[in-house]
Amino acid sequence: MVDVWFPYGKSEVCARIPTRSFLGTIMPKEKPGVINIKTEILKSLSHPIGCKPLNKLVESVNEIAIVVDDITRPTPSHLIIPPLLEELNKAGVIDDNIKIIFGCGAHRAVQPHEATEILGVDITDRIEVISHDCKAEDNVYLGTTETHATKVSVNKIFADAQIRILTGDIEMHYYAGFGGGRKSVLPAISSYQTIQQNHRMILHPSARTGILEGNPVHEDMIEAAKLAKVDLILNVVMNSKGEVVRVFAGDLEQAFHEGVKLVEEMYKVPIDRRADIVVVSTGGHPTDIDLYQAYKAVDNALDCVKRGGVIILVAECPEGYGNEIFYEWMMKFNDSRAMEKQIKKQFMVGGHKAFYLLKALQKVKIILVSTMPDYYAVNVFRLRTARALNDALQEAFEIVGKNAKVWAIPHGHVTIPIFGSKQTQV
Repeated sequence: MVDVWFPYGKSEVCARIPTRSFLGTIMPKEKPGVINIKTEILKSLSHPIGCKPLNKLVESVNEIAIVVDDITRPTPSHLIIPPLLEELNKAGVIDDNIKIIFGCGAHRAVQPHEATEILGVDITDRIEVISHDCKAEDNVYLGTTETHATKVSVNKIFADAQIRILTGDIEMHYYAGFGGGRKSVLPAISSYQTIQQNHRMILHPSARTGILEGNPVHEDMIEAAKLAKVDLILNVVMNSKGEVVRVFAGDLEQAFHEGVKLVEEMYKVPIDRRADIVVVSTGGHPTDIDLYQAYKAVDNALDCVKRGGVIILVAECPEGYGNEIFYEWMMKFNDSRAMEKQIKKQFMVGGHKAFYLLKALQKVKIILVSTMPDYYAVNVFRLRTARALNDALQEAFEIVGKNAKVWAIPHGHVTIPIFGSKQTQV
């Protein structure tokens, strides 16, 4: 037997895989974390990519808006924000003139205890923090994107600020191509209508993981961020341990694309065969906070499993399914074609996740190892369930046969297996 450990919430669970069946563990091409993240951030702010240093940007400026990720993202904002504030203070900006906006997109608001977890108590005591509300009446209309005619409305505090800063992490994303950069405007601080109009393009064949060129979702996000007049992004790339590998500060597009290059190098992993069974974890908390977030690991794993095979999703899901529209669409529609028609007719945030899940279920069976009640997992989301990982493995072997081959992906939220390479790196 081979023991493989998978992140699960804030702990780990072990899979015991027969040696004869085990193809290997698909892992990112790891790079070490930086020794001192504060030093790296300060260096990047002093020598940004494609724009003025921060202290020059904020000369004679008062109102500063900073977007940070919400609780569903692994970005280490508690490490990023303090040196950023330190530089703003050195440049003469007082705390009262700085506002931090949680980029919730269409997610729920950040709770007070979560705000402290994300930023640290020192920051929440010093700086005014706000959760973006995509349905707020005072979201400000900025204009319409030229290429895809999306009407862009964003958070009023951000729109009214003199300097607008985006923070976050750059990673793979299953329809935007990559997270980070422009995504901290759309969807993070955009109106619900703007998000709807952008996300209706997820059916496009280029709206896929790791693709930017020709991806209409990405192109539209870039245009929206330009309309929002972003002054600076401060993004990080992390390894699978959650350590910051490199900091990218600077121009909305130039700094973002430099980060993308590193993410591709680290997280696109070539494989030379598909397995009958894939065991995949999202990477633990917070990426498995609910099924809505955890699904991304399934999407990333689809290219390395055979049609008719099994994906075992290891995701605690302490907050259940995570999105009401996701739930409603799974209750309402029986197949992905009906969902596709609905998306074209009237896209709804959350419905797209139901569409992706049903498409995946057409190819494979999915066994969920979680704390989610079976009523939802089985009756609504059409998954099989197991309370223990090794029970799920036993069931998977019963489905596909005792000679099945197994891939393991402990960090499925960020790892992208690419089938077809002559060389497998595991």
